[in-house]
Amino acid sequence: MARHLITSAIPYINGIKHLGNLVGSQLPADLFARYLRGRGHEVMFICATDEHGTPAELAAAKAGQPVAVFCAQMHETQADIARRFGLSFDHFGRSSSQRNHVLTQHFAGKLDENGYIAEVEESQVYSIDDGRFLPDRYIEGTCPNCGYDKARGDQCENCTKQLDPTDLIEPRSAISGSTNLEVRATKHLYLRQRALKDRIAEWIDSKTDWPILTTSIARKWLNDGDGLQDRGITRDLDWGIPVKKGDQPWPGMEGKVFYVWFDAPIEYIAATAEGTDAHGLPDSAWRRWWRLDEGAGDVTYTQFMGKDNVPFHTLSFPATIIGSGEPWKLVDYIKSFNYLTYDGGQFSTSQGRGVFMDQALSILPADYWRWWLLSHAPESGDSEFTWDNFQQSVNKDLADVLGNFVSRITKFCRSKFGEVIPEGGSYGPEEEALTQALTTRIRAYEGFMDGMEVRKSAAELRAIWVLGNEYLQAAAPWSTFKTDPEKAAMQVRLGLNLIRLYAVLSAPFIPFASDAMLDAMRTGNRDWPKDARTALDALPAGHAFTVPDVLFAKITDESRDEWQDRFKGIRD
Repeated sequence: MARHLITSAIPYINGIKHLGNLVGSQLPADLFARYLRGRGHEVMFICATDEHGTPAELAAAKAGQPVAVFCAQMHETQADIARRFGLSFDHFGRSSSQRNHVLTQHFAGKLDENGYIAEVEESQVYSIDDGRFLPDRYIEGTCPNCGYDKARGDQCENCTKQLDPTDLIEPRSAISGSTNLEVRATKHLYLRQRALKDRIAEWIDSKTDWPILTTSIARKWLNDGDGLQDRGITRDLDWGIPVKKGDQPWPGMEGKVFYVWFDAPIEYIAATAEGTDAHGLPDSAWRRWWRLDEGAGDVTYTQFMGKDNVPFHTLSFPATIIGSGEPWKLVDYIKSFNYLTYDGGQFSTSQGRGVFMDQALSILPADYWRWWLLSHAPESGDSEFTWDNFQQSVNKDLADVLGNFVSRITKFCRSKFGEVIPEGGSYGPEEEALTQALTTRIRAYEGFMDGMEVRKSAAELRAIWVLGNEYLQAAAPWSTFKTDPEKAAMQVRLGLNLIRLYAVLSAPFIPFASDAMLDAMRTGNRDWPKDARTALDALPAGHAFTVPDVLFAKITDESRDEWQDRFKGIRD
């Protein structure tokens, strides 16, 4: 049994996430975690809500709530939706936790001790009417590049051009709308990433098995243009982790908080501690996952994220870990994803464009979405969600292949033998051929899952389902029963055992349907198949079962058209 630490990029607190966010991090991470648990490994699967920074404050202001209240409520909302999607986190934490306060301040202090923090004076926009400095996202104005009148001080969402607040035409405060702004000097702490460049580059170069998408983004940020830059780690905000050196005040930094990009990844560690705290365990229980000097040396750490998060996880967070000089666990493998687009455009949280997680669950159960998203995961390039493709995939893969197999074999058995696995003869050449084909496919499926090749894993799983349908069609126990009831009983017994096997293999992708299949077979046997032959004898003759409800209902053309119209999104 191996030990696996898995984290998915933590979602912003500022709203419910869309399907593109889900498939870019949390869902494939859950797939991998469920698979590894199914194989008997020890897994720690961690996620959290990212609660600091400008997006949190703006969202709270828009909702008319104190930011702490807004974050607490939205955390519960996101946690509930995650549970309903079957995301099997060992803990779903909060970056505003006391654990993260302590750890973030600890890392900052260590970085300063080691000479990797610099105090830098810079110019920043100050709102006289609001009485505060305005971070980039608190400033809106007209984009000088495309003329969009709601561009932010860091980027224009319309044309995607990177901006500075001083680039904006007619800038205004996003808090009050005031144009009474001026540029003032302020001091901030910077992480001296350039001083760590050689060590980070050496570490990245050692990761020869990483996906090309991950390493290409990392090297681009490391070497292109001016290369790796020092980066500010503090902000003039009210909401966040106060700037301290450990538990001591940081002279000159009174009233400032740590920048969200700095404290958010530290929450991976903090959330693990939050989880062990919740179970009343000592610190050693979380430190064995994160400290090399306390048992983490045999842990394999895998991160899942969209490509926009890669620079922070390949450069900035490693700079924090390496620069601390302490024996913290660094990531072993980063599985990054391209974007999922929606119906010819982009998903957009701010524009409300696309299908969001709560909306998806209001239409169909989670497994419908899990299957489509994972079988179309944007690995080698961007993927596009269309309602036509979604309908075809659900109907052909889930309803026609898997659901149809389960329905046919259970109903036939009930009609001829009752709701009990029948006695029958021994397996013949056809059954042995199926066993060999299953063994080959299962080993291939394991290989793709071990390699985190999500789409290939889905295709292999579907091929395993197809084998059962092909066998059932060729064996035709409904015909065999007329002349050789004992042989038909053997064929049915094999088919019912296939349902249990399919439940076990399919659990990482469609956990709710997997549970339904096991419940129907009245078994809690989730043993991973070491060989198909043994797996097909797991449920003996005389074992009772029930005929399950329809696993997957087909999506009608009428429903497809209705949903396509309802979720066509906001167009500018």
